[in-house]
Amino acid sequence: MADGSRGELVRQIQDALEAQGVMLETEVWRGLEVYERRLVERNREVNLTAVTDAEGVYWKHFYDSLVVLGLPEVPQAGFLVDVGSGAGFPGLVLAVARPGFSVSLLDALRKRVWFLEEVRGELGLTRVRVVHGRAEEYGRRPGWRESFDMATARAVAQMSVLAELLLPFVRVGGMAMAWKGPDVEEELEGARGAIRRLGGEVEAVHRYELPYGMGGRSVVIVRKISATPTEYPRRPGVPEKRPLT
Repeated sequence: MADGSRGELVRQIQDALEAQGVMLETEVWRGLEVYERRLVERNREVNLTAVTDAEGVYWKHFYDSLVVLGLPEVPQAGFLVDVGSGAGFPGLVLAVARPGFSVSLLDALRKRVWFLEEVRGELGLTRVRVVHGRAEEYGRRPGWRESFDMATARAVAQMSVLAELLLPFVRVGGMAMAWKGPDVEEELEGARGAIRRLGGEVEAVHRYELPYGMGGRSVVIVRKISATPTEYPRRPGVPEKRPLT
């Protein structure tokens, strides 16, 4: 993509974000350009994302991550853990956009961790740490358990599983935030019992559309209202095999 075309793409996304109440500084866009180029480059060597064109990366990954910054529940600063970070969506994108966030990126695949460490270093993100590990293990560790204002996950698992992976990280009063597809009602209804058992309560579901027929999204906000029982999360692999009801 020519620089002029990329510039027009960025202007379109800036306009779309501003319409959602999200204003970003020029240096944020410079950082995202470096991120996008590095993602496409590394994706030729290892499979990080199925979306490799600039338009797809900016809309389906960057815009989709950043639009939540306009939601009333999302603070300007705080401690955030991104579970199953993959290539850094949404956690690393949010770290680039909001220097007030101290972000922990947690992923179980070493190749993704290497990529996240590379981008973190190149962008000088000193308030970001990248950790190789599983949520079921780190959700029980001192310094991680109930230590974060926000826990995020995008396209990781169904809601009842996500509740068990995310809520143990969140302090009482904080929130878990899950990116889902447009038709989340049935899945969410089946997860409400698990969410309550884990100390959470569904506070809001925000819906929006990506442009050019790229699809609809739902962001589910779960508020942590009480401590998660000590038996959760269960052993690695168990939440996916035997979801709570």
